[in-house]
Amino acid sequence: MAAEIQIGLILAAGLVLFLWGRWRHDMVAVATLLACVLAGLVPATAAFSGFSHPAVITVACVLVLSNALQQSGAIDVLSRSLLPAAAGPTPSIVALTALAAVLSGFMNNVGALALLMPVAAQLAQRLDLPVGRVLMPLAFGSILGGMTTMIGTPPNLIVADFRAQNGGGSFAMFDFTPVGAAVAVAGVAFIALFGWRLVPARRRSGTEGFASGHYLTEARLDPGARAIGMTLREARAALRDADAQIVSLVRQDVRLVNPHHGHRLREGDVLAIVTDPAALAGALDTLGLKLKEDKPEAVDGKADADAGLGSPAADEARAGDDDEVVLTELAVLPQSALVGRSATELRLRDRYGINLLAVSRQDQRPLARLSAVRFTPGDVLLMQGTDESIAEFAAASGCVPLAERNLRIPDRRKALLAGAVMLGAIGAATLELLPAAVSFTLGVLALMVGRVVPPRNVYDAVDWSVIVLLAALMPVAGALESSGAARAVAGLLLEHVAQGSAVLALLAILVVTMTLSDLMNNAATAAMMCPVALGAAHQLEASADPFLMAVAIGASCAFLTPIGHQNNMLILGPGGFRFGDYWRLGLPLEALVVAVSMPVLLAVWPL
Repeated sequence: MAAEIQIGLILAAGLVLFLWGRWRHDMVAVATLLACVLAGLVPATAAFSGFSHPAVITVACVLVLSNALQQSGAIDVLSRSLLPAAAGPTPSIVALTALAAVLSGFMNNVGALALLMPVAAQLAQRLDLPVGRVLMPLAFGSILGGMTTMIGTPPNLIVADFRAQNGGGSFAMFDFTPVGAAVAVAGVAFIALFGWRLVPARRRSGTEGFASGHYLTEARLDPGARAIGMTLREARAALRDADAQIVSLVRQDVRLVNPHHGHRLREGDVLAIVTDPAALAGALDTLGLKLKEDKPEAVDGKADADAGLGSPAADEARAGDDDEVVLTELAVLPQSALVGRSATELRLRDRYGINLLAVSRQDQRPLARLSAVRFTPGDVLLMQGTDESIAEFAAASGCVPLAERNLRIPDRRKALLAGAVMLGAIGAATLELLPAAVSFTLGVLALMVGRVVPPRNVYDAVDWSVIVLLAALMPVAGALESSGAARAVAGLLLEHVAQGSAVLALLAILVVTMTLSDLMNNAATAAMMCPVALGAAHQLEASADPFLMAVAIGASCAFLTPIGHQNNMLILGPGGFRFGDYWRLGLPLEALVVAVSMPVLLAVWPL
């Protein structure tokens, strides 16, 4: 079988797996790489060469540097200084979205969104807006801002490296700025001035703070509960007015999914209830129920071997009986250590002294017992515990609070040092004093020496699934080019779509890249499309630069679905969104991106 057909079939299978979503994106990338190795398309000796690739090293270092800005409190001070305190909806959304775009040009855009989500929650509450109408502009603004510099998003680093590998030298730090800034400014202006009104208003009646969807919670019938002796039909009728629904009954640790209406409730029964967050207290009071808390588990005295989620702070939190116990909503980040795990596995009570009281998931109803629900990105967790214990758990596990921002204590020295190191690394790379990978690695070392990032925590700041994805796809992209498959795909585009026109070919590359980015990881999209863009430029005898820039722009424009970008996934639960809500703002925004980027591309990077 011809090499181009083999790699075409492998990439098609990889694309199907990306869209299927059952396997995480790094697993798909590794499977694709190994398939290429077994087919003889990638030499076995070069299979893992991607881990030493400059673009991969740079992405890892930028993640550490942006995490230092976040944890030192530097961005908190900046947001308080720049965001208006008493403006109306449009000026407030303009300021918040613009700040997200600027931050994303120089730090990881998932981190920028996580930093500003609590600000968005407070802003929505002050303006009496559905929180989704602030969250979606914030998420899209952070995505747009990433395309303005070489380090703003992984696709830009990949594009720069493909240019270097093909004899053109790497793009400089701000070579992406003319086109990226034009698109970002136009996009932010559209979103903040008009587009936020297109976001579906997923407002919950009487909800305060985040419209986080309906919670699944479990409530216990303690002695004296009014519900004892009621039939299930009577209990359901009583809760109907409280906007709550009983979905199952747990009796003696046996879950009855469809219990008979005539079942009489007994002391000790546990009811699984779905309710709006604001209606939760009223629903419990109606039947005299109490939220079911995890019971302490026996501990054998040995340290838990699991991934560093426990710490001595948990013991201190449990010891502080006089500390005030609070309820806090936490959103699960895409890279969180909680993803795929349950409360039972995590032993929250035993390790942190906190309880999981409820889970909200994208308007879906988890089918498992509350303690057995496996968390997914975007879930909103209602946690009970002291401020200190919840903050320690959130910081260790990769969650963000949806109300008070209690995870970072600003440190002026660390904030100034983190900012200076970031500016120094950017300056050295921009002035070409050092290669970008070396410059940012030196910055990470400086942060470790200065104790801004403790050496024991430096690897926690890296999203290793993204690093593995990039490292695995680099050899695959090389095989796509060397096998002739990229030239074949480019030939099909030129013949059947562009019909020999360089301008139409450029437009086709941009639109195809944008479409793929809405369906799969943006770094994977860039790695797959760069060889195709180079092939198209070669066959047209045109400059490769505008085609590569079109890939960079298209790979950063994932606005139609929640799966296209981590930021879209992160706001899905807290915003109360459904899968089909994104295109209402995303489609006109992508049309605007095409309309703005094409003339600017042709002007700045002539064919």
